[in-house]
Amino acid sequence: MNQKLFMVSLGPGDAELLTYKALKAFEASDAICVPTKSEDNSFTKSISYKIVSDALQLLGIKKELIPVYSPMRFNHDDWEHEADIILDTLKKYNSVSFVTIGDAGIYSSIYYLLDIIKQKNPQVHENCKVIPGVTSFSAASAEVQKALCLGDEELLIKPINPRGEVKTTKILMRPKLGMDTEVLGEGDFYTFENMYLNDAKITPSKIERVKKYMTLFINFAKRG
Repeated sequence: MNQKLFMVSLGPGDAELLTYKALKAFEASDAICVPTKSEDNSFTKSISYKIVSDALQLLGIKKELIPVYSPMRFNHDDWEHEADIILDTLKKYNSVSFVTIGDAGIYSSIYYLLDIIKQKNPQVHENCKVIPGVTSFSAASAEVQKALCLGDEELLIKPINPRGEVKTTKILMRPKLGMDTEVLGEGDFYTFENMYLNDAKITPSKIERVKKYMTLFINFAKRG
């Protein structure tokens, strides 16, 4: 029997801003792994616990909640310990969710954990689904009704206190149909065309020419 792991983004703090896919993951999970900063594994300091509890109350369901001590020290040993808790939980339950505040793709521990899980149990990694969420800055923009970018404006996201060399991932949007992408330069490109539509396509490289209006390029930061 294939075990299923969901890495669920919780959004900015309001359970009503969880995606439908996130809620479906909770419904499908036998247990939910919830990070906590408390060494005694209590949830008294866990924002994630409150969001998950509110979401389960909205759904009218109960799930086993597994504490995952997450001291947020940016330490590989801590991530390995968290990954071990997730994998141990999957030994007891067939379907498990692990949650993260905000969106998994932005300053989250999710991909550190997935790298470790891939090494320890490739099958679990293969059966993992990452579920995106509403970002804090998207929610903040909506709260004050001010756009993050209009027209040809750029949007910059950067750490205030970087711990070392700053690498850059570039998201390139709004290309012109027929555009030759040579002008975008080189890098670790992925091309996303008509995402979530019937003819959606993800190409693990930069396509040569833009054919669809809804085309997005991501040039990922070079890591490792």
